[in-house]
Amino acid sequence: MTKGATKIKDPNSKQLREHVLYLLNGGGAHARFDDVVKNMPEELRGAKPNGLPHTAWMLLEHLRLAQWDILEFSRNAKYTSPKWPEGYWPQKQAPPGAAAWNKSIQQFRKDLKAMQDLVANPKNDLYARIPWGDGQTILREALLLADHNAYHLGQLVDVRRLLGAWKG
Repeated sequence: MTKGATKIKDPNSKQLREHVLYLLNGGGAHARFDDVVKNMPEELRGAKPNGLPHTAWMLLEHLRLAQWDILEFSRNAKYTSPKWPEGYWPQKQAPPGAAAWNKSIQQFRKDLKAMQDLVANPKNDLYARIPWGDGQTILREALLLADHNAYHLGQLVDVRRLLGAWKG
């Protein structure tokens, strides 16, 4: 911004924030996270359907890890992303137990809420470049997160359907 320039307040800021929050929460045509993971039978969490490359556990953990990466990049200048692809996928096809599955779900919810809080906070300029990035903005990262989550939640629905564990 040049000296003496006045920053123009975006009259659609509140509405834009509401639309992005709606999208992050799985609004519209998107599946909601809680609906997709709800009542997933424990014995099927590590099962890989014929023809698909991932189990429900692999997708859940990938969703959690990638979301955490996007969130941390968006808010932490000292953050370093994990190595691709191994840092974004679990080592095993199945969770070590119900506690790991539940912990992953809780962490996903916590990180999603943190991203929603970043977007909702009117002190955060959604259009400002993230200083430690190379052109990213909070808006761009939030849209990336919503898109990534929607894609993999759709895959998780497919896994559940092929395993006979989807009633939607």
